[in-house]
Amino acid sequence: MRDEDFLSMKLKERETQDALRRLRLPEGKVDLCSNDYLGVVRNGLLEQEEPMTDAHGSGGSRLLAGNYELIEKTERTIAAFHAAPVALIYNSGYDANLGLLSSVPQRGDVILYDSLSHASIRDGIRLSLALAYGFAHNDLQELEKRLRTARDAGGTGKTVFIVTESVFSMDGDMAPLREMAELCRQFDAQLIVDEAHATGVVGPKGEGLVQELGLADECFARVHTFGKAVGCHGAAVLGSTLLRDYLINFSRSFIYTTALPPSSVRAIARAYALLPRLDEERERLRLLIDMFRQTPIGWERFDSSTPIQVVIVPGNTAVKALADRLQGAGLDVRPILSPTVEKGKERLRIVLHTFNTEEEIEKLTRLLA
Repeated sequence: MRDEDFLSMKLKERETQDALRRLRLPEGKVDLCSNDYLGVVRNGLLEQEEPMTDAHGSGGSRLLAGNYELIEKTERTIAAFHAAPVALIYNSGYDANLGLLSSVPQRGDVILYDSLSHASIRDGIRLSLALAYGFAHNDLQELEKRLRTARDAGGTGKTVFIVTESVFSMDGDMAPLREMAELCRQFDAQLIVDEAHATGVVGPKGEGLVQELGLADECFARVHTFGKAVGCHGAAVLGSTLLRDYLINFSRSFIYTTALPPSSVRAIARAYALLPRLDEERERLRLLIDMFRQTPIGWERFDSSTPIQVVIVPGNTAVKALADRLQGAGLDVRPILSPTVEKGKERLRIVLHTFNTEEEIEKLTRLLA
């Protein structure tokens, strides 16, 4: 038998830290953990029209047999909705960030990224040949300092990229995009924004934070993912026609993977037709967010106006115990442990949805208090 002691050793380390991850099945509890912010999945909104009969396979990569009219038409729809010249669909948000950031920045270029950026952003940066430096979360002073020294760190003819999320998945706060865009203008840098947790939720029709702030023309690239409020799967990179052509030729996570099947792309197209009609859902979500924020609880929490509400409970053991108490009361709230977040900043990541009731929010806050 193959010797796998080295695997056991790493898993035992996680057990010692009380940080071992395990899969669990849904158990009929109140959903306070999924990213289905608008209830598109929970309420079957994409299935309420005529049944979908599209194929469940695409036949190959987009460059071989896997390209078809529906996927290109849907890309045009996405680009129009997000006020971008063009869009390129990827199989997931992870693939999109990986493919964009690993292929576009070149040797001698400089990437400045928010220290709390998602793992897919960090992994894409690691695969690039560019120099990369983190800056403290949403810290504009440190970012400006990094920009002032970035020119000396790279090579001749280098490009500087600033990479951030618009809504941060583990903190629920937003990036200061206006100020970042101004720094990009000042230092001739390129802005890349991951809108994963803003898509569908932020903006008058769910267009995202970039468009809400009128910054669409200020971004080199945006990433919108469909596995959260949009209620399906996949992602798109938005940018110029030149960027799209470049990614088709150099982005390995696009080139060397089987394309999304027509059944998945049909769901994306339906979701984008649905998003502008979900005004009532977005308004109800805002009311529930305000209700939770205004109710006193006995724990430190981050200031977030998004569906992601964070309650700090230091220590893996302590936060797991509190999560277990909420689970025992029928509330599906999950703990976020170190090393996923900084030690001492372990937390409950509470996610609010349009289908949650006022009574459920009252029960949650009562148990937390």
